[in-house]
Amino acid sequence: MLYLSIFTFPDAETEFDFRLTVKRTCYDTLYPFGVLSARGLTAAEFEPVTIFYGGNGCGKTTALNVIAERLGLRRDAPYNRSNFFEDYTARCHPEVRRPVPAASRIITSDDVFDFMLNLRAINQGIDLKREELFEEYWALKDPGKEPFRLRSMADYDQLKKVNQSRSLTQSRYVRAQGKENVREQSNGESAFFYFTNSIGENALYLLDEPENSLAPDRQLELARFLEDGARFFGCQFIIATHSPFLLSLRGARVYDLDSSPAAVRRWTELPSVRAYHDFFRRHAAEFEEE
Repeated sequence: MLYLSIFTFPDAETEFDFRLTVKRTCYDTLYPFGVLSARGLTAAEFEPVTIFYGGNGCGKTTALNVIAERLGLRRDAPYNRSNFFEDYTARCHPEVRRPVPAASRIITSDDVFDFMLNLRAINQGIDLKREELFEEYWALKDPGKEPFRLRSMADYDQLKKVNQSRSLTQSRYVRAQGKENVREQSNGESAFFYFTNSIGENALYLLDEPENSLAPDRQLELARFLEDGARFFGCQFIIATHSPFLLSLRGARVYDLDSSPAAVRRWTELPSVRAYHDFFRRHAAEFEEE
């Protein structure tokens, strides 16, 4: 599915004209001005899957943030906007094939990280509550205490606890009164769950380095999930990545932001992918020995 077909960024001449209008002199940078124009990226044409590739500082995350801002996409974690973001995005021009669905959003590494921290905090809170219930259980079973008497309906919950402490073992009492921990998962499993739970059908999704926290097998699984989303479930993906597993997504248009100027390339031509390829070719005999 294609929602966004073309996105035009300010060229060097447009940026120069803007700089002439800036009277403020206390800023060291006019970010995001000067980032993508330095790479010669003035327009991007999109496929159902489009990828911005490049090393740190090449502008691939900036491109995603600008597109998300200009389209008004939903996002969770804050990001580095700067005081000139509105000036920049006002000079950007999206062309849409069809209206961008309301469910569309940008997903960043910070979103995934926050999700994993929230899971951890929830489980820590449950663990603390569980310790309190252990103490409560033995206090209710204390034979030296005066027998509990029901004096009003306000005491009903306490009566239930007393009866449960008498009839249940400690572990069963705690399970009855407390909550189960959120399923224990590795960071990679939690990150993968976040993507599969956040990406639905028929929407535009911008993904900023989704490979972070994912082992190679999970990256491959995510690649298959994204391919299916684009082929069968009406999704369009724009991805910033340098993962070879995601770069190999079927039919993806790949913009190499490390080249000057930025250009569309086959994923197998990209320097980091070639480095992996050459490394494993040099060690091919060692794999054959196994």
